[in-house]
Amino acid sequence: MKEKERKEIRVVIAEDEPITRMDLKEMLVTAGYSVVGEASEGFDAIEVCKKIKPDLAILDIKMPLLDGLSAAKVITEEKTVGTVILLTAYSDEEFINRAAKMGVSGYIVKPIDEKALVPNIEIALARSREIQQIKKQFDIITERLENRTIIEKAKGQLMVSMRLTENEAYEYIKMLSKEKKVSMKRIAEIILT
Repeated sequence: MKEKERKEIRVVIAEDEPITRMDLKEMLVTAGYSVVGEASEGFDAIEVCKKIKPDLAILDIKMPLLDGLSAAKVITEEKTVGTVILLTAYSDEEFINRAAKMGVSGYIVKPIDEKALVPNIEIALARSREIQQIKKQFDIITERLENRTIIEKAKGQLMVSMRLTENEAYEYIKMLSKEKKVSMKRIAEIILT
């Protein structure tokens, strides 16, 4: 990713140590990212992400009040951020497993290696884009299937009530859809009520 493209990546940093937060911000800005929000604990991180809806949140695991893992869970469930990377001094397997289950895309161990930071971010963002695309395709397919199911039920009802063939029932729904300027799914729902 070019530096120009990085400027469009909006990042929120949640780190309770002010010096570490400042260093991380400087590294990100130097690399070309836009740091659009900061927090010193998990609850603030959740609120900042809700308000800003950044592309990336980098959360320290050990923070007061609400830890980074719990904040990451809420942020990913609420879909207020593109992707989450955790920052920690611990490389404990339990943390890594919990992070993976919460949909976290990256895990950076302190002290932060500037040379490793950008590649970790790039990979996490690329993975996040792929997952978003898969989810979008899944939603489209699911919606089509649901629409098809409703239309099939309405066709069946028309075939019985109006003594139409399957093709005639389909054409009837299609004709009403065009005439009323309403989706075939909506026509089918009305027929089924």
